[in-house]
Amino acid sequence: MRRAMKRSLMMLALTASATAVLTGIVAAKDEANKDALPAGSVSRAEGLEAWKRIEAVVTHPRCANCHVDAKAIPIWTPAGESRPRVHGMNVHGGDSRIGAEKIACATCHMTSTQANEPAPSPPRAGIDWQLAPVEFIWFGKSGAEICAQLKDPKRNGGRDAVGLLEHLRHDASLDGFIPRGWAPGAGRTTPPGTFEDHVKDVAIWGAAGQPCPD
Repeated sequence: MRRAMKRSLMMLALTASATAVLTGIVAAKDEANKDALPAGSVSRAEGLEAWKRIEAVVTHPRCANCHVDAKAIPIWTPAGESRPRVHGMNVHGGDSRIGAEKIACATCHMTSTQANEPAPSPPRAGIDWQLAPVEFIWFGKSGAEICAQLKDPKRNGGRDAVGLLEHLRHDASLDGFIPRGWAPGAGRTTPPGTFEDHVKDVAIWGAAGQPCPD
């Protein structure tokens, strides 16, 4: 009886979790459609200006440090510093991208929706800590290279311009890594602008046809 009750509770928890995820995805799509601007309503020049601001965000250490290559060696920028360097303690993300092969990212980086604490406490987020997926590798690349990658569905997780907005909104609905980039805890640098500014710039860039610098 107890086993059956435990199974029932587990199934209810899993169902509730799956429902929450699906609800978040649907809500993110609705928000993204509201964020999106009509295609062609923005000039190429305005799109390129928006890209400059996007580039400043995605290349900032708070955003780029986890977008490392297939070697899966995380980069970090300790509090009080502005230059990125190899993560301390010989941390390695491994093929799993979550550090399962050696020391899991979650050993230090808690999954929590609570506000980040001042350094040196490790930053946390509302989703399990991990390196960015391989298709989102861009640490050390030029702005033009990242731009070409982000607009290419074969290299961005199969997303079109609106899909990128959905990605931002869905991550935000989970209190994930992207919005947390602007709330890493006292003592840490943040990207320029705000998360909402970034969403607007991605929408402008998308409406302009996702132009990239030469």
